[in-house]
Amino acid sequence: MPKNLVIVESPAKARTIGKFLGSDYAVESSYGHIRDLPKKDIGIDVANKYKPTYEISPDKTAIVAGLKKAAKGKTVWLASDEDREGEAIAWHICHALDLEPSKTKRIVFHEITKEAITEAIKKPRHVDTKLVDAQQARRVLDRLVGYELSPVLWKKVRAGLSAGRVQSVAVRLIVEREREIGAHSSKENYKVSAVFKGSDNEFNAEYDTKPVNKTEARKVLENLTSASFTVATVNQKPGSRNPSAPFTTSTLQQEASRKLGYSVRQTMTLAQRLYESGHITYMRTDSTNLSGLAINAAQKYIKSEFGEKYSKVRNYKTKNASAQEAHEAIRPTHFDKITAGKDAQQTKLYQLIWKRALASQMTPAAVEKTEVVIDISESKNKFIASGEVLVFDGFLKVYGGGKDDKLLPELKAGDKLTRQTITALQNFSKPPARYSEAALVKKLEELGIGRPSTYAPTIGTIQAREYVEKKDLEGEIRQLVRLELKDKNISESTDEVTTGADRAKLLPTQLAEIVTDFLIKYFSTVMDYDFTAKAEAEFDDIAEGKLAWEEMIDHFYQPFHKHVEKSADASRSETLQSRLLGKDPASGEPVYARFGRFGPMLQMGDAPEKKDKDAPKPHFAPMPDGAKLDDITLQAALPMFNLPRDVGATTDGQPITADIGRFGPYVKVGSLFVSIKDHDPFTITEKEARSLIAAKQKLEKERVIAVFGEIQVLNGRFGPYVTDGKTNAKIPKDDDPKKLTEAAAKKLLDERAKNPGKAWRGGGRKKSISKK
Repeated sequence: MPKNLVIVESPAKARTIGKFLGSDYAVESSYGHIRDLPKKDIGIDVANKYKPTYEISPDKTAIVAGLKKAAKGKTVWLASDEDREGEAIAWHICHALDLEPSKTKRIVFHEITKEAITEAIKKPRHVDTKLVDAQQARRVLDRLVGYELSPVLWKKVRAGLSAGRVQSVAVRLIVEREREIGAHSSKENYKVSAVFKGSDNEFNAEYDTKPVNKTEARKVLENLTSASFTVATVNQKPGSRNPSAPFTTSTLQQEASRKLGYSVRQTMTLAQRLYESGHITYMRTDSTNLSGLAINAAQKYIKSEFGEKYSKVRNYKTKNASAQEAHEAIRPTHFDKITAGKDAQQTKLYQLIWKRALASQMTPAAVEKTEVVIDISESKNKFIASGEVLVFDGFLKVYGGGKDDKLLPELKAGDKLTRQTITALQNFSKPPARYSEAALVKKLEELGIGRPSTYAPTIGTIQAREYVEKKDLEGEIRQLVRLELKDKNISESTDEVTTGADRAKLLPTQLAEIVTDFLIKYFSTVMDYDFTAKAEAEFDDIAEGKLAWEEMIDHFYQPFHKHVEKSADASRSETLQSRLLGKDPASGEPVYARFGRFGPMLQMGDAPEKKDKDAPKPHFAPMPDGAKLDDITLQAALPMFNLPRDVGATTDGQPITADIGRFGPYVKVGSLFVSIKDHDPFTITEKEARSLIAAKQKLEKERVIAVFGEIQVLNGRFGPYVTDGKTNAKIPKDDDPKKLTEAAAKKLLDERAKNPGKAWRGGGRKKSISKK
């Protein structure tokens, strides 16, 4: 019977560790945190030095009971992750299981390998209360901000909103970037490039200045019509490219986004699985260091596979001076394992980590750079041609990213060149780029806001709260002027290009702008980038024993609470950015643009006083597509009050109306709503509406395959399925859903209920099931 009990956070981690320990050790999982602040109460005694009240989560009661039973008579080892959150989990386990933290054994490791686990068992320590205090300070500070600030938003903006120390600052970054883009004034210029020919091949060169308009560009080409061109200088020099450091959490998130298209959350989930399976080291880290053992293992593999000339030992210095979360960069636990992972996504991420870590211990890539300066007769301007040739691939052999060789012909000073064509292509300066998830992580890290463990949940939260939308941008087609000098003639044409197209960019909603403006006005401290970064530095001081966590919280809370009280005076109309557009010429009623329950909206007329029950109520209308509160005009607003519009009737006489709702334009007949995203509600014809309605009715009719009381067999978005209104069960491909019996349908539902596994959405959005 085991004499020892090892407690970890996850079942996957427990299974991996269990393989390395003998029969004398039992390994159990706490399934993450088992205690936390209460969900329905702030749980912090502000008057008693911010003392937190923790409770066992309702879904962890049985787990705690099982761990208590398993711990009886055994030596307990706490093996949660080696960061502050892991330390807090270990501390909470001690209190939940009535263990003495100063006597319970605590082990840490940054990779789940037999060697690391065995070494950790030899060097146990106790729970580090300073690390626990740092995590506790973060939790208490975020709870105070959330619980005091969120209700203010409920009263002034909309119920259900949330605010947070890191999330609100992240939203502010996105809002400010969007406003920078809106304020950008695009400036025109022309890029002048030439194709020359020497004694050998043709090559390209760039003019050393950019004309600012078409007139100047044409003038440049006219001056070059009769010019002669001579090589002035040829400069050749060796160059090199060095490998990047091994991954930290944020650089892994950025590179996985760039190379694999993974979201931040997806990257962290996959990395967590690779870590728990023992394939990589701990994936939440600020450090770029590699251990001596790792460097030696990498060198051994490089020399064996590629040869001595590819090997170069490198020690990287972590740029973030406050890096505290771990002692090593993310790397494979075994460099001789080229591939790992249970699925294709895990495998791709593992290979990215493996290549980056291995390349960091390889020689630079050697290149030869050439620059040719070309004189123009009777002009001080020059043409510049540049070339680069890869001489030795070095680390590029593993990590790739090498550029194609750009060869120049053999040239020497004094060579005469023949001009083939010279082109001036119109360009426009671009606004700042919108943030992607990876770019936002990079910016937060640069500002010192948040830590590796906070980036993914923060980005997830601001999207879930509808402050930010992740969108693919289609861009717009633009006609760019092209002037071309060939022989003695200058021709003009246009190039059709798409500008502004992009993938997976973070765009703020109108709600985000309203909330950000309100928080900046009344809670400037919370929204200040330096304050948020300073808080992270103070957490570090707490972890090092330099600062008492209660002192840090008190220094923030006292002035913050006064701001909460002051914000009660804020006008709801001002907060919602209600703007008077003018008066309706027909009725004389005022017309407003304001933020409503479901977003931006229009209002005609003032709300009556509560005591005046008989007074007419205002009319409401949706905003025109693409319009914003700060730019909508009265002329654009008035037609919206003509909705809903009478379109006509169905063949059996039911009226058809067109309108715009929360999810876009639609037509309505009876209780049936039909989306008309490709049509305009102001112009859609009766014939078009009837066709769309008929198609929707046909789809709805075909949706129901069979009905057995409360059980229905339906056609869903992902194929036929069975549902009882609570559980959805997919019908096997080989079974004909039309021949499915009631007994077979019940059996599928019973099997699904017993083994829910991964959530399956069946028909998509859950709908109520009607009884027939």
